[in-house]
Amino acid sequence: MNWLSKLTPPGVKNIFSKRDTPDNLWVKCPKSGEMVFHSDLIEALHVTPAGHHMRIGPDLRFSYTFDSGDFEQVAIPTVAQDPLKFKDDKKYTDRLKAARTKTGDRDAMSIGVGKVEGLDCVVLVQNFGFMGGSLGMAAGEGFITAAQTAIARKMPLIIFTAAGGARMQEGALSLMQMPRTTIAVQQLREAGLPYIVVLTDPTTGGVTASYAMLGDVHLAEPEALICFAGPRVIEQTIREKLPEGFQRSEYLKAKGMIDQVVARGELRETLGKLLSVLMRRPRDHDAVLKIA
Repeated sequence: MNWLSKLTPPGVKNIFSKRDTPDNLWVKCPKSGEMVFHSDLIEALHVTPAGHHMRIGPDLRFSYTFDSGDFEQVAIPTVAQDPLKFKDDKKYTDRLKAARTKTGDRDAMSIGVGKVEGLDCVVLVQNFGFMGGSLGMAAGEGFITAAQTAIARKMPLIIFTAAGGARMQEGALSLMQMPRTTIAVQQLREAGLPYIVVLTDPTTGGVTASYAMLGDVHLAEPEALICFAGPRVIEQTIREKLPEGFQRSEYLKAKGMIDQVVARGELRETLGKLLSVLMRRPRDHDAVLKIA
């Protein structure tokens, strides 16, 4: 006990007891280093004042995309776990367990069905928080299930990509998801249904080499890293300094690799306009104007 405690009258310490402070009260902006109040970040759709688009999971993505945040969740089929009995410094089963505890999801893909600007669609979200959004058998089944749901219900498919590439713990079984998802995209085309890709930070590796670059329209959030191999690997390989902003959304748009860079707050309206044109159906807003 220190001398100050001895001088403090009984009961006074209880009046000024230390209050618990939430760990996430403030969030540091990775772009500017500014500390942002968490409630302000929520109101800004997790975009900092400096314009940095924070990585978000399926729950937030669905709430920002669907009208009023209302949607129907579609289950993803169960796949074999740890078919190769893989182990590095941890067992693959332990990594899966930790990722499921952290995110509350079974794997990296989540599917929702709802309305965007009054138009029905299937939305598939890839969660970077689940083992880096890596493409494994479960994620492949998630994509195929989303495509089949869209075909069965005659709806367009929108995907929000975010991945570090293929899941090494599943070896060739992971790589096989690339041609499988490509076939699913072709089936959407044969059914005459739009496939819209929204590239978010980061979208890399085998995901970029497959379904992330097969959309009818490619949108991207600002400053998202979009590539196969990252800039550091390329610099080390060619031993040259890369252009500023290399492999970011704005750079790829200037090179014609993506169609439009869209801020998160404008995505729902942009998607609604695209769906209206591609499906030849009016949005709710368009229908009101027509009636008036």
